Amino acid sequence: MKKKVTLGIATLAAATLALTACGGGGAKGPESAAAEKSGADTSKLIQTDPKDVKDLDQGGTLTLPLGNIGPDFNGYSNAGNSADNTGLMGPINAAFTNGCWNTSAEGEYSLDKDFCEDFKSEVKDGKQIINIKINDKATWNDGTPIDWKTFENTWKVLGGSNKDYDIVDPGAYQYIESVTKGATDKDVVVTVKQPVYPLALFFSGIVHPKVNTPEIFNKGFNGNMHPEWMAGPFKVEKYDSAALTVTAVPNDKWWGAKPVLNKVIFRQMEDSATIPAFKNGEIDAVSARSLGRYKQVDGTKDSEVRRGQRLFAGGLNINAKRPGLQDVAVRKAIFTAVDREAIRKVRFNGLNWEEPNSGSMMLMPFSKYYQDNWPVTEQGADAAKKVLTDAGYKQDDKGYMAKDGKEVTFSVANFGDDPTLLATAQTLQKQLQAAGMNVTIAQHGDSEFGKVVGNREFDLAISGYTVGPDATQAVSQYYSTKSDLNGLGNADLDKRITSLQSESDDAKRNKAAMDVEKDYLKQYFTMGVLLNGPQIEFVHKGLANYGPTLFSNVTDTLVPDWTTVGWEKGSTHK
Repeated sequence: MKKKVTLGIATLAAATLALTACGGGGAKGPESAAAEKSGADTSKLIQTDPKDVKDLDQGGTLTLPLGNIGPDFNGYSNAGNSADNTGLMGPINAAFTNGCWNTSAEGEYSLDKDFCEDFKSEVKDGKQIINIKINDKATWNDGTPIDWKTFENTWKVLGGSNKDYDIVDPGAYQYIESVTKGATDKDVVVTVKQPVYPLALFFSGIVHPKVNTPEIFNKGFNGNMHPEWMAGPFKVEKYDSAALTVTAVPNDKWWGAKPVLNKVIFRQMEDSATIPAFKNGEIDAVSARSLGRYKQVDGTKDSEVRRGQRLFAGGLNINAKRPGLQDVAVRKAIFTAVDREAIRKVRFNGLNWEEPNSGSMMLMPFSKYYQDNWPVTEQGADAAKKVLTDAGYKQDDKGYMAKDGKEVTFSVANFGDDPTLLATAQTLQKQLQAAGMNVTIAQHGDSEFGKVVGNREFDLAISGYTVGPDATQAVSQYYSTKSDLNGLGNADLDKRITSLQSESDDAKRNKAAMDVEKDYLKQYFTMGVLLNGPQIEFVHKGLANYGPTLFSNVTDTLVPDWTTVGWEKGSTHK
């Protein structure tokens, strides 16, 4: 399983599609753009300033902000499964972000030969036999060879057989029967109980052999990065837990292409702090997915904007285990009450961005496999009240819907200090209040996102997941009883999820996955897409091979290849 947008394996990502400010000293707004529909040409949604490394200065520093750094650095665990954590790992732990596989901008898979030189599959007597050839040079930072034992440990840790490991989802690993040594230590033979597709679901990230107990896996990365258990083109030079910064430098033990940059720095920052930091040259890139942020950043000396499609789906992330949300009728009423278009108008105000309602957590609307799975047809406050009335709720003397003396009451979690994020949360709050629900705002800092959402310490969070090109892993992560964070799902859906894994035809497999999502949402009402949104990044001029890039090596959708990121010759920002 992989903590990124690739392979359909979604990662938790804060919905930081910023704000609603409308003023701004005459600065022009962003150019008009729109989300692409199914089957459309998506090439215009990629802007990275692609340059050959020979045209770049060797060396230089890139400094980037993150909403939170840590505290749990294990991206395979629920506590560490965040987009910020995945972005942090991009340059320093390709073993985690890539493993055996790369992904093109269009979502096509290919082997990452820094790790796996060959990956062959055949079916014998109903079982799938996979033979993997590991790069002879592949080695963990502590000198441990990346060999068949690494792959065996990855399966044992992530496969779900030991329930004490706090994994996000066992995914394809749950179907593995054995992982054994082949002709040499660098040859792996994987026996799978049934065929599983696409092959890229296997070993799209690998786990160091020393991460081999639930104690280490669940608690050993809390406040400890363990760079010795990583492998990537950069290595951690310093983790400053007080200043919340991570500094990475080229890894002398890396056997692959050498990086152009000689330093990458990540700094934990609240959204509001990133704008002056960019304008002052303290950081080299900043998101501007709201008009307010756009106008504050626009006009910064020696800067340019890069714009594309954000690979994100979400907005309604409902914790069905919380007291106010355990009744499925309440969750259905939430889906019925929301006005998605009104919420997007707040979020995208002034950005000249248009997109239709999206009805899938698993695929973007431009995917050829997409279908609209939004689980209700009637919308609005009155329709939502009827859902509750039909379930036995009545309006009390305060105007709230109640049953057995208990009001429908819960909170909406908001993260950070961006005014548009708050305005978006307040818009949702008002829509739900109009339907008779007693809804408050629970305010948290950006840095609390991983803890609050990762540990499920919320009622309803305006958050969601990054999106991959294939729905096969996402359907298992979201809707299987083995990994459903709400403890929902059922045996019939599990059976269908297991069955579709063996379908080799991509279109048929994705159709089956989408139909599972459709039936799940109609029964349980736990996650829904309020928005996808644009990816708008301001960068300092001269920064090459960085920007919106759809699915290409999608650790954070901004860096196709960390070894090629650098500054053009003559650039003043390096």
